[in-house]
Amino acid sequence: MCSKIGTIKSTKSSCGQIDRLKEAIGSADAIVIGAGAGLSASAGFTYDAQRFRRYFSDFEETYGFHDMYTGGFYPYNTPQEYWAYWSRYIAVNRYQNPPKPVYRQLLALVQDKDYFVITTNVDHCFQKAGFDKKRLFYTQGDYGLLQCSQPCRQVTFDNEELIDAMVKRQKNMRVPSELLPVCPYCGRPMTMNVRSDNRFVEDEGWHRAAQRYENFLRSKTDRRLLFLELGVGYNTPGIIKVPFWQMTAQNSKAVYACINVAQAECPGNIKERALCINQDIGETLLELSQV
Repeated sequence: MCSKIGTIKSTKSSCGQIDRLKEAIGSADAIVIGAGAGLSASAGFTYDAQRFRRYFSDFEETYGFHDMYTGGFYPYNTPQEYWAYWSRYIAVNRYQNPPKPVYRQLLALVQDKDYFVITTNVDHCFQKAGFDKKRLFYTQGDYGLLQCSQPCRQVTFDNEELIDAMVKRQKNMRVPSELLPVCPYCGRPMTMNVRSDNRFVEDEGWHRAAQRYENFLRSKTDRRLLFLELGVGYNTPGIIKVPFWQMTAQNSKAVYACINVAQAECPGNIKERALCINQDIGETLLELSQV
Protein backbone atom coordinates (compact mmCIF):
# COMPACT_ATOMS: atom_id res chain seq x y z
CA MET A 1 0.00 0.00 0.00
CA CYS A 2 1.07 3.55 -0.54
CA SER A 3 -0.25 6.85 0.76
CA LYS A 4 -1.39 9.84 -1.25
CA ILE A 5 -2.53 13.10 0.28
CA GLY A 6 -4.02 11.46 3.32
CA THR A 7 -5.58 8.58 1.42
CA ILE A 8 -4.54 4.98 0.97
CA LYS A 9 -4.56 3.03 -2.27
CA SER A 10 -5.26 -0.64 -1.94
CA THR A 11 -3.88 -3.62 -3.78
CA LYS A 12 -5.63 -4.91 -6.89
CA SER A 13 -8.51 -7.34 -6.85
CA SER A 14 -6.23 -10.34 -7.32
CA CYS A 15 -5.36 -10.15 -3.62
CA GLY A 16 -8.74 -11.35 -2.48
CA GLN A 17 -10.55 -8.05 -2.92
CA ILE A 18 -13.20 -9.55 -5.19
CA ASP A 19 -14.08 -12.24 -2.65
CA ARG A 20 -14.29 -9.65 0.11
CA LEU A 21 -16.52 -7.38 -1.98
CA LYS A 22 -18.82 -10.28 -2.87
CA GLU A 23 -19.14 -11.06 0.83
CA ALA A 24 -19.82 -7.39 1.65
CA ILE A 25 -22.61 -7.25 -0.93
CA GLY A 26 -24.18 -10.43 0.41
CA SER A 27 -24.04 -9.43 4.07
CA ALA A 28 -25.13 -5.80 3.66
CA ASP A 29 -28.55 -4.78 4.96
CA ALA A 30 -28.54 -2.03 2.34
CA ILE A 31 -26.28 -0.77 -0.45
CA VAL A 32 -25.70 2.87 -1.34
CA ILE A 33 -24.28 3.15 -4.85
CA GLY A 34 -22.43 6.31 -5.81
CA ALA A 35 -21.63 6.55 -9.51
CA GLY A 36 -19.52 8.92 -11.57
CA ALA A 37 -18.37 9.28 -15.16
CA GLY A 38 -16.03 6.31 -14.89
CA LEU A 39 -18.99 3.93 -14.74
CA SER A 40 -20.40 5.11 -18.05
CA ALA A 41 -16.91 5.12 -19.59
CA SER A 42 -16.55 1.47 -18.58
CA ALA A 43 -19.90 0.81 -20.25
CA GLY A 44 -18.55 2.20 -23.51
CA PHE A 45 -19.74 5.80 -23.38
CA THR A 46 -16.39 7.22 -24.47
CA TYR A 47 -16.13 10.73 -25.86
CA ASP A 48 -13.21 10.58 -28.25
CA ALA A 49 -11.51 8.36 -30.83
CA GLN A 50 -13.68 6.04 -32.91
CA ARG A 51 -16.98 6.78 -31.17
CA PHE A 52 -16.47 10.52 -31.56
CA ARG A 53 -15.60 10.24 -35.23
CA ARG A 54 -18.57 7.96 -35.87
CA TYR A 55 -21.03 10.72 -34.95
CA PHE A 56 -19.08 13.98 -35.29
CA SER A 57 -16.56 13.60 -38.12
CA ASP A 58 -18.09 16.58 -39.96
CA PHE A 59 -17.80 18.75 -36.84
CA GLU A 60 -14.20 17.62 -36.37
CA GLU A 61 -13.30 18.52 -39.94
CA THR A 62 -15.08 21.89 -39.82
CA TYR A 63 -14.32 23.12 -36.31
CA GLY A 64 -11.09 21.29 -35.49
CA PHE A 65 -11.93 19.71 -32.14
CA HIS A 66 -11.32 16.01 -31.54
CA ASP A 67 -13.64 14.89 -28.76
CA MET A 68 -17.23 15.40 -27.65
CA TYR A 69 -16.30 17.19 -24.45
CA THR A 70 -14.40 19.93 -26.28
CA GLY A 71 -17.21 20.24 -28.80
CA GLY A 72 -19.61 21.07 -26.00
CA PHE A 73 -17.60 24.21 -25.15
CA TYR A 74 -16.93 25.35 -28.70
CA PRO A 75 -18.06 28.98 -29.34
CA TYR A 76 -20.46 28.31 -32.20
CA ASN A 77 -21.46 31.39 -34.17
CA THR A 78 -25.18 30.63 -34.22
CA PRO A 79 -27.71 28.79 -32.05
CA GLN A 80 -28.55 26.70 -35.12
CA GLU A 81 -24.98 25.30 -35.08
CA TYR A 82 -24.97 24.95 -31.30
CA TRP A 83 -28.13 22.84 -31.30
CA ALA A 84 -27.01 20.77 -34.28
CA TYR A 85 -24.06 19.68 -32.17
CA TRP A 86 -25.92 19.28 -28.91
CA SER A 87 -28.89 17.44 -30.38
CA ARG A 88 -26.53 14.81 -31.76
CA TYR A 89 -24.63 14.71 -28.49
CA ILE A 90 -27.81 14.16 -26.47
CA ALA A 91 -29.14 11.61 -28.96
CA VAL A 92 -26.08 9.36 -28.70
CA ASN A 93 -25.34 9.84 -24.99
CA ARG A 94 -28.85 9.97 -23.54
CA TYR A 95 -31.21 8.12 -25.84
CA GLN A 96 -28.89 5.33 -26.95
CA ASN A 97 -27.92 2.42 -24.72
CA PRO A 98 -24.23 2.07 -23.87
CA PRO A 99 -22.35 -0.53 -25.94
CA LYS A 100 -21.39 -2.70 -22.97
CA PRO A 101 -23.76 -4.31 -20.41
CA VAL A 102 -22.00 -2.85 -17.34
CA TYR A 103 -25.13 -1.24 -15.89
CA ARG A 104 -27.14 -4.42 -16.33
CA GLN A 105 -24.36 -6.39 -14.64
CA LEU A 106 -24.51 -4.01 -11.71
CA LEU A 107 -28.28 -4.35 -11.47
CA ALA A 108 -28.00 -8.14 -11.42
CA LEU A 109 -25.72 -7.87 -8.37
CA VAL A 110 -27.95 -5.56 -6.33
CA GLN A 111 -31.54 -6.03 -7.56
CA ASP A 112 -32.43 -8.32 -4.67
CA LYS A 113 -30.90 -5.95 -2.12
CA ASP A 114 -32.24 -2.79 -0.51
CA TYR A 115 -30.33 -0.23 -2.59
CA PHE A 116 -30.27 3.42 -3.55
CA VAL A 117 -28.24 5.18 -6.25
CA ILE A 118 -26.81 8.68 -6.19
CA THR A 119 -25.04 9.71 -9.39
CA THR A 120 -23.47 12.74 -10.99
CA ASN A 121 -24.01 11.18 -14.43
CA VAL A 122 -26.65 12.79 -16.62
CA ASP A 123 -26.96 10.07 -19.27
CA HIS A 124 -29.87 8.17 -17.67
CA CYS A 125 -28.06 4.82 -17.98
CA PHE A 126 -29.36 3.49 -14.67
CA GLN A 127 -32.98 3.84 -15.67
CA LYS A 128 -32.33 2.50 -19.18
CA ALA A 129 -30.77 -0.60 -17.58
CA GLY A 130 -33.87 -1.26 -15.46
CA PHE A 131 -33.04 0.29 -12.10
CA ASP A 132 -36.07 1.43 -10.10
CA LYS A 133 -36.46 5.14 -10.84
CA LYS A 134 -37.64 5.74 -7.27
CA ARG A 135 -34.23 4.55 -6.07
CA LEU A 136 -32.26 7.01 -8.22
CA PHE A 137 -31.05 10.52 -7.49
CA TYR A 138 -29.50 12.35 -10.45
CA THR A 139 -27.87 15.22 -8.59
CA GLN A 140 -26.48 17.04 -11.63
CA GLY A 141 -29.47 16.87 -13.97
CA ASP A 142 -30.51 14.91 -17.04
CA TYR A 143 -29.65 15.38 -20.72
CA GLY A 144 -33.26 14.41 -21.41
CA LEU A 145 -34.57 17.63 -19.87
CA LEU A 146 -34.51 21.27 -20.91
CA GLN A 147 -34.90 24.35 -18.75
CA CYS A 148 -35.22 28.08 -19.20
CA SER A 149 -31.76 29.65 -19.49
CA GLN A 150 -32.73 32.45 -17.07
CA PRO A 151 -34.41 30.47 -15.43
CA CYS A 152 -37.76 32.14 -14.91
CA ARG A 153 -39.28 29.09 -13.19
CA GLN A 154 -38.04 25.95 -11.46
CA VAL A 155 -39.53 23.63 -14.07
CA THR A 156 -38.06 21.32 -16.71
CA PHE A 157 -39.29 19.97 -20.04
CA ASP A 158 -38.81 16.59 -21.71
CA ASN A 159 -36.82 16.94 -24.92
CA GLU A 160 -36.90 13.55 -26.66
CA GLU A 161 -39.22 14.52 -29.52
CA LEU A 162 -37.41 17.82 -30.08
CA ILE A 163 -33.97 16.23 -30.07
CA ASP A 164 -35.13 13.57 -32.51
CA ALA A 165 -36.47 16.27 -34.85
CA MET A 166 -33.24 18.28 -34.61
CA VAL A 167 -31.13 15.25 -35.49
CA LYS A 168 -33.30 14.25 -38.42
CA ARG A 169 -33.78 17.73 -39.89
CA GLN A 170 -30.34 19.30 -39.45
CA LYS A 171 -28.35 20.09 -42.59
CA ASN A 172 -24.77 21.34 -42.90
CA MET A 173 -24.42 21.17 -39.12
CA ARG A 174 -27.37 23.49 -38.52
CA VAL A 175 -30.89 22.89 -37.28
CA PRO A 176 -33.91 24.78 -38.69
CA SER A 177 -34.58 27.99 -36.78
CA GLU A 178 -38.11 26.91 -35.94
CA LEU A 179 -36.72 24.06 -33.83
CA LEU A 180 -34.68 26.30 -31.54
CA PRO A 181 -36.09 25.74 -28.03
CA VAL A 182 -37.56 28.71 -26.21
CA CYS A 183 -39.15 28.90 -22.79
CA PRO A 184 -42.95 28.72 -23.09
CA TYR A 185 -43.31 31.14 -20.16
CA CYS A 186 -40.87 33.97 -20.92
CA GLY A 187 -39.65 33.30 -24.47
CA ARG A 188 -35.97 33.15 -23.56
CA PRO A 189 -33.75 30.44 -25.08
CA MET A 190 -33.76 27.11 -23.30
CA THR A 191 -30.74 25.06 -22.33
CA MET A 192 -29.95 21.59 -20.97
CA ASN A 193 -30.94 20.79 -17.41
CA VAL A 194 -27.34 20.05 -16.43
CA ARG A 195 -25.62 21.70 -13.48
CA SER A 196 -22.90 24.07 -14.66
CA ASP A 197 -23.64 27.22 -12.66
CA ASN A 198 -26.16 28.69 -10.21
CA ARG A 199 -28.89 28.73 -12.86
CA PHE A 200 -29.40 24.97 -12.70
CA VAL A 201 -33.09 24.16 -12.14
CA GLU A 202 -33.90 21.83 -9.27
CA ASP A 203 -37.48 20.96 -10.19
CA GLU A 204 -40.07 19.02 -8.18
CA GLY A 205 -38.74 15.69 -9.44
CA TRP A 206 -35.22 16.62 -8.33
CA HIS A 207 -36.42 17.55 -4.85
CA ARG A 208 -38.50 14.37 -4.49
CA ALA A 209 -35.47 12.25 -5.41
CA ALA A 210 -33.26 14.18 -2.98
CA GLN A 211 -35.78 13.58 -0.21
CA ARG A 212 -36.01 9.87 -0.97
CA TYR A 213 -32.22 9.63 -0.80
CA GLU A 214 -32.10 11.47 2.54
CA ASN A 215 -34.88 9.28 3.93
CA PHE A 216 -33.07 6.14 2.79
CA LEU A 217 -29.87 7.17 4.56
CA ARG A 218 -31.71 8.31 7.69
CA SER A 219 -33.52 4.99 8.03
CA LYS A 220 -30.27 3.00 7.77
CA THR A 221 -27.99 4.82 10.19
CA ASP A 222 -27.40 1.80 12.45
CA ARG A 223 -27.52 -0.93 9.78
CA ARG A 224 -24.83 -2.84 7.92
CA LEU A 225 -24.32 -0.56 4.94
CA LEU A 226 -22.15 -0.99 1.90
CA PHE A 227 -21.13 2.31 0.31
CA LEU A 228 -20.22 1.24 -3.23
CA GLU A 229 -18.44 3.98 -5.16
CA LEU A 230 -18.03 3.43 -8.90
CA GLY A 231 -15.98 5.62 -11.21
CA VAL A 232 -16.12 8.78 -9.12
CA GLY A 233 -13.25 11.21 -9.67
CA TYR A 234 -12.21 14.41 -7.96
CA ASN A 235 -14.14 16.99 -10.00
CA THR A 236 -16.97 17.09 -7.45
CA PRO A 237 -15.76 15.00 -4.48
CA GLY A 238 -18.20 16.69 -2.11
CA ILE A 239 -21.23 15.02 -3.70
CA ILE A 240 -20.37 11.32 -3.36
CA LYS A 241 -16.78 10.52 -2.42
CA VAL A 242 -16.27 12.58 0.75
CA PRO A 243 -19.79 11.93 2.13
CA PHE A 244 -19.29 8.18 1.60
CA TRP A 245 -16.01 8.36 3.54
CA GLN A 246 -17.66 10.33 6.32
CA MET A 247 -20.71 8.07 6.63
CA THR A 248 -18.50 5.00 6.68
CA ALA A 249 -16.43 6.50 9.49
CA GLN A 250 -19.56 7.32 11.49
CA ASN A 251 -21.06 3.82 11.21
CA SER A 252 -18.91 1.02 12.62
CA LYS A 253 -21.00 -1.54 10.70
CA ALA A 254 -20.44 0.12 7.34
CA VAL A 255 -18.07 -0.95 4.57
CA TYR A 256 -16.71 1.37 1.88
CA ALA A 257 -15.83 -0.06 -1.53
CA CYS A 258 -14.37 1.87 -4.44
CA ILE A 259 -13.78 0.57 -7.96
CA ASN A 260 -11.92 2.99 -10.20
CA VAL A 261 -8.98 2.56 -12.54
CA ALA A 262 -5.92 4.12 -10.84
CA GLN A 263 -8.07 6.24 -8.48
CA ALA A 264 -9.41 3.77 -5.91
CA GLU A 265 -8.36 5.01 -2.49
CA CYS A 266 -9.65 5.93 0.94
CA PRO A 267 -8.66 7.82 4.09
CA GLY A 268 -6.63 5.98 6.67
CA ASN A 269 -9.36 6.18 9.32
CA ILE A 270 -11.57 3.72 7.40
CA LYS A 271 -8.93 1.54 5.74
CA GLU A 272 -9.81 -1.50 7.88
CA ARG A 273 -13.37 -1.40 6.51
CA ALA A 274 -12.52 -0.39 2.95
CA LEU A 275 -12.03 -2.19 -0.34
CA CYS A 276 -10.23 -0.17 -3.02
CA ILE A 277 -10.02 -1.93 -6.37
CA ASN A 278 -7.92 -0.23 -9.03
CA GLN A 279 -9.48 -1.98 -12.00
CA ASP A 280 -12.00 -1.45 -14.77
CA ILE A 281 -15.51 -1.50 -13.34
CA GLY A 282 -16.95 -3.78 -16.01
CA GLU A 283 -14.17 -6.33 -15.53
CA THR A 284 -14.69 -6.25 -11.78
CA LEU A 285 -18.45 -6.72 -12.01
CA LEU A 286 -17.93 -9.66 -14.33
CA GLU A 287 -15.53 -11.22 -11.84
CA LEU A 288 -18.06 -10.65 -9.05
CA SER A 289 -20.73 -12.47 -11.03
CA GLN A 290 -18.44 -15.48 -11.38
CA VAL A 291 -17.45 -15.78 -7.70
